[in-house]
Amino acid sequence: MKVKLKSNANVTYSCNYHIVWCPKYRRSVLIKGVDIRLKAILQEVCTEFNAELLEMEVMPDHVHVLVGIDPQFGVAKLIRYLKGRSSRLLRQEFPWLKSRLPTLWTNSYFVATVGGAPLSVVKQYIENQKNV
Repeated sequence: MKVKLKSNANVTYSCNYHIVWCPKYRRSVLIKGVDIRLKAILQEVCTEFNAELLEMEVMPDHVHVLVGIDPQFGVAKLIRYLKGRSSRLLRQEFPWLKSRLPTLWTNSYFVATVGGAPLSVVKQYIENQKNV
């Protein structure tokens, strides 16, 4: 599989990341329509900041995202926007989340560059999360 390069005014790059984060206390709250709305919010944020959302899966107690990001924008900045906007909007749209959790997400997250494994392998891993 050929590596797909992207560029902006200053940099040519291929930066793909596998990101995972959880709700506070790892509660299984990403259910009953929250998961569907969360996917839409994540897609909107990625589109807004020119990040390529390659794959995502929302489990009841965690989120997997495979995304390509401009290195000058930064993975930490994108994660801050993904978690911040989704927390605010989901807690507004699903009031029962406020009674279950003081905040929607934990402060932590997992991120790994996806350079060693082919993207197809990581995509397949994320797609198969619900079948585990």
